[in-house]
Amino acid sequence: MEDEALRKDELQRKDSLKSAKDDAKNGAAANGGDGGGDGGDIVLKPKMTLVNGITVIVGSIIGSGIFVSPTGVLINTGSVNMSLIVWILSGLFSMVGAYCYAELGTMIKKSGADYAYIMETFGPFLAFIRLWIECMIVRPCSQAIVALTFSVYVLKPFFPECQPPEDAARLLAVCCILVLTFINCWDVKWATAVQDIFTYAKLLALFVIIGAGACFLFRGHTEYFTFDNTKTEVTSLALSFYSGLFAYNGWNYLNFIIEELKDPVKNLPRAIAISCTLVTVVYVFTNVSFYTILSPEEVLGSEAVAVTFADRVFGVFAWTIPVFVALSTFGAVNGILLTSSRLFYAGACEGQMPEILTMIQIQRLTPTPAVLIMALLSMLYLTVSDIFALINYVGFATWLSIGGAVLCLPWLRWKQPKLNRPIKVNLIFPILYLIATVFVTVVPMIASPVETGYGCLMILSSIPVYCIFIAWRNKPKWFNRTMVALTRFLQKMLMVVGKTKPAQV
Repeated sequence: MEDEALRKDELQRKDSLKSAKDDAKNGAAANGGDGGGDGGDIVLKPKMTLVNGITVIVGSIIGSGIFVSPTGVLINTGSVNMSLIVWILSGLFSMVGAYCYAELGTMIKKSGADYAYIMETFGPFLAFIRLWIECMIVRPCSQAIVALTFSVYVLKPFFPECQPPEDAARLLAVCCILVLTFINCWDVKWATAVQDIFTYAKLLALFVIIGAGACFLFRGHTEYFTFDNTKTEVTSLALSFYSGLFAYNGWNYLNFIIEELKDPVKNLPRAIAISCTLVTVVYVFTNVSFYTILSPEEVLGSEAVAVTFADRVFGVFAWTIPVFVALSTFGAVNGILLTSSRLFYAGACEGQMPEILTMIQIQRLTPTPAVLIMALLSMLYLTVSDIFALINYVGFATWLSIGGAVLCLPWLRWKQPKLNRPIKVNLIFPILYLIATVFVTVVPMIASPVETGYGCLMILSSIPVYCIFIAWRNKPKWFNRTMVALTRFLQKMLMVVGKTKPAQV
């Protein structure tokens, strides 16, 4: 009897899927075919241009870090000149990784980026570990922190002499996430438009800082550009790169939404090359500008370097910098939400996330369930008081897993040499990247064993989840029936259906 009931449930679910898809096709026909793919299929459509791709990467990389705290690099290098070298090398390191991702992204054209690459190369277990770390900890935490930074800087002009109230900042962070959740659920074009506008805003703010710094530089303000007090310990230098690379985090985000990028073979490598070069140049010149006015001691003593710089340079117009920081972080929250929801979607398509996350809104053609779960997790982390510690614990795991994705490149060259590779990277680049990854991850483990120990525990927490929910196939019938009923309820509530393949002509 239970088997018969399950079969009926499954037939009913398929009927509801078919009915929803028929409705979507009829709606698409009524709108001149604007609502879906060929024949009204429910698919993620490529709507993003090269410019959209560049702004997604630039907007995701440049968040609050360059405005608020370049202190982490300076405190571990000891001197201004060495810190600038670290900023340059961190940018070059990110470019090499992005170059390797260009081959992987054009060879494995799936949303999900490094998760998809690890899945294709090393199988579901290691891919799930990567998915777990990124989806459940790193991305929601990062989004919560950036949203909180946005709210603090929006409120800062109203509380010039003190920190804004904590509860007000959290509520405004929730509002930020909710507004961007609506935009990402409504239309990909809206989301990319937000990304474009706020990327231009943050670049304008940085160019204003760079312009002011250039004026002081030409006047001879170079007294702080020395190698005095440079630290020579390997562990300190490794930790300085760790801080620098954290500021560049986001260069791989376009690979997460490659299915929505027009002509990815041509546009993906171009977007990566232009955006990584632009960000590196902007970061280095912004730091140069800071040090034309601020001494190393002032930078180390400031919680918000850009605001301190603005107070010294812009006078009564110093309030503009907190506004620009708020715009910058708003765009960064959007970039994280836009790409992270696609990671949930990619994991669900592989059967490693609930089925509802594979589904697309029948009218808007956006992965609405995945966007919503990302927003809910982020707001959940806003209730935690020490989110920054969580990010520090898993930071090394992030770069370790990206290194694992880059390892896919030489591995697939060896195991599957006949795969179609529109872009073929010289193997010296992934080898150099892997060597640098070992340095960046292993040395900080020695320098801060407690934090990395917590990070390892977080990684290991994925193993029982994988064994119970994915590896265990013969689950109780009541559990399967409950999941089917829940999925059907959420489908009706969100008006979503499973992805279908485009019609063949």
